[in-house]
Amino acid sequence: MGASRVPYIKVEPPGPLAKKIVERDSKVLMQSFVRWYPFVIERGEGAIAYDVDGNVYIDLNAGIAVLNVGHNHPRVLEAIKRSLGTITHYSLTDFYYSSAVELAEKLVDIAPMGGEKKVYFGNSGAEAVEAAIKIARGHFRNKRPYIIAFYGAFHGRTMGAVTLTASKPIQHRWFAPLLPSVIHAIYPYPYRCPFNTDDPIECGEQALAFIEDYVLGKYISGDEVAAIIVEPIQGEGGYIVPPDNFLPGLRKIADEHGILLVVDEVQSGMGRTGKWWAIQHWGVEPDLVTSAKAIASGLPLSAVIGRSEIMDLPPGTHASTFGGNPVACRVALEVIRIIEDEHLLDNARKVGEHVMERFRELMEELEIIGDVRGKGLMIGVELVKNKDTKEPAKKELAEFINEAFKRGVLVIGAGVSTIRISPPLNISIELMDKAIDIMADILRRINNELVNK
Repeated sequence: MGASRVPYIKVEPPGPLAKKIVERDSKVLMQSFVRWYPFVIERGEGAIAYDVDGNVYIDLNAGIAVLNVGHNHPRVLEAIKRSLGTITHYSLTDFYYSSAVELAEKLVDIAPMGGEKKVYFGNSGAEAVEAAIKIARGHFRNKRPYIIAFYGAFHGRTMGAVTLTASKPIQHRWFAPLLPSVIHAIYPYPYRCPFNTDDPIECGEQALAFIEDYVLGKYISGDEVAAIIVEPIQGEGGYIVPPDNFLPGLRKIADEHGILLVVDEVQSGMGRTGKWWAIQHWGVEPDLVTSAKAIASGLPLSAVIGRSEIMDLPPGTHASTFGGNPVACRVALEVIRIIEDEHLLDNARKVGEHVMERFRELMEELEIIGDVRGKGLMIGVELVKNKDTKEPAKKELAEFINEAFKRGVLVIGAGVSTIRISPPLNISIELMDKAIDIMADILRRINNELVNK
């Protein structure tokens, strides 16, 4: 199916085969997650996805920012095949194998901090966050029990990670008590600054002042805090890009109090923003960085990369049977090489700038688009009912997402009313334009209905 012919809807989704699988799914799988629409994937190629009924879609989800090199990249498939001829598992917690060492060496090379570094491998983003919590507290031998996280953050759903998470109440409901000694601060959201200012820099200053004056000035002492954990760009919270002074200011606060700065790059890392790590857009060096999602193109793998002097948990304190699986490590090495060889950081920047430009043109035309923000191919388009009141267009977002699905564009939301655009990094401008044309047509219709009410 050539790019010029996509998307192609053979039967209105969900088709008959998809409906049968959705029905079977509901009977045997715990429904503790939220599906956006009944898309039942059969296979994928590059930035194109095919469902079980023969429909063809432009994929702007990339498996939720996982398939950064696209569906079924030939070099990824070849790496899997080569690995399966050797070993599929032999636990890194008790023994040794070269692929884990080679991948760790490569991650150390591209890490967003200088000096000597070490790596810990797990299976998922939540596991990486759990490991970072233990590494930070363990480094201080629990003399610093507190951790500062942020409202709007998403770090995972295991008990430690979900304690740091603060994007939706349902994520905490029924699970108390959670991890003790976690304090949430305000993440600066320039479009909806909680400090009642339209100036992004002032918003950033106020968020930093809240930490210094209230969290550290009135509640706990800085020498009791092990780590500040932050997403350089909030993902589930709404693809929120902070003001340019915020992350450098966090680094300064951390340095003043001897606190570790941990950046959660599970969604924003591995080239998603046009740099290896989103934090690099601000020239800030963290102490620890967590990675998962795109690191192994869909195979279960995560990593914590940190300064060697901090990665000092003694033997027996933390491990994972499947962490650093040899097949996943081989694939991750190939993913990094593909991103380098195919210049996908450059492509993410180029295509991302084009997407932002097109949506900003639409924002001038349409009342429903309140904000367009992002870095590289991590882009949020926030929908509002009125630009003056900024009332979130939650119902309209759901309508938009479902109509896009029916017309052959796979896209989901983030935050309350933001379109989340995170396609494979190797998507072309031509294919992206086809998706934007469809989305623009849907937004124009919804916008007209909204303003004519």
